[in-house]
Amino acid sequence: MKTTKGSTNPLARKEDLIVKEMVDEVLVYDLKGDRAHCLNQTAAFVWQRCDGRTSPREIARRLGRDVNAKIDERIVWLALDQLAEKGLLAHHATPPASFSGLNRRQMVRALGLAAVVAVPVVTSIVAPRAAQAATCLAAGAACTSSAQCCSGLCQVGGTCA
Repeated sequence: MKTTKGSTNPLARKEDLIVKEMVDEVLVYDLKGDRAHCLNQTAAFVWQRCDGRTSPREIARRLGRDVNAKIDERIVWLALDQLAEKGLLAHHATPPASFSGLNRRQMVRALGLAAVVAVPVVTSIVAPRAAQAATCLAAGAACTSSAQCCSGLCQVGGTCA
């Protein structure tokens, strides 16, 4: 998987991923990186339309039609930046200079409160490898360090959280 800047349109990575579509989100498990990613509706909408043929401007137009509201193209660029950062794009188009470097807080300020609903969010967790999962201690088990617990937290008193 190589993410390249400069391609005309974004292309979602498809190999070595397990994808589960839910009602309000899409869960993507990366087999190579042992990471699970949760894409909210906006991020999922953008990712699912990264076919290498559709421009970010067109994705924004389609998203606006889907949610029945005008969607600023910067929302799509923010989603693309997050997706690329998580390794979920095979090709990442270079944003116009006016769109680069935006974070969620700046996006909400620039677009107003109405943008909060459409702001893309990609959250990720590292999944334990099979050997770790087989040897960690379940909640309530006696522990001497947090490294022993599946949750990663050995509470005061010596029990896994």
